[in-house]
Amino acid sequence: MSERAPQIWVDADACPKYARETLCRAADRTHIHITFVANTYLRLPPSAYTQFVQVEKGFDIADNEIVKRAQDGDLVITSDIPLASEVIDKGALALAPRGEMFTKTNIKSRLNMRDFMDTMRASGVDTGGSPPISQTEQREFANELDRWLAKNKPKN
Repeated sequence: MSERAPQIWVDADACPKYARETLCRAADRTHIHITFVANTYLRLPPSAYTQFVQVEKGFDIADNEIVKRAQDGDLVITSDIPLASEVIDKGALALAPRGEMFTKTNIKSRLNMRDFMDTMRASGVDTGGSPPISQTEQREFANELDRWLAKNKPKN
């Protein structure tokens, strides 16, 4: 029985265009399989290494599909902290489009901060939105992705 190669799963509903393009180029360059999961149709460039899975519309449907499919050693692309936590519990890693790699070491503090900010917003505090993604963050995303790919090259 052959060992399954690590894969990349993308929470595609909120995946920025630059990250999607970077991932598609990486799939073709490295032959890693990448699955984009979303509840709205997403057009991808033709490739033997990328696929799109459309799920029903609804709260956390795409997230739940990713959690169900992701396995130990996989990488999940998401800015959703609870989703990142769930896949990390399964042995995967999670990379935010801003370039932050979520791991067992840092995910609990990120969850605590997220919950704190939710509490602040619920009590009427305007916490503002996220700033636009900078060129530096885009580079850090590509660099973290490349580091993960270098460690997880598919065996041809």
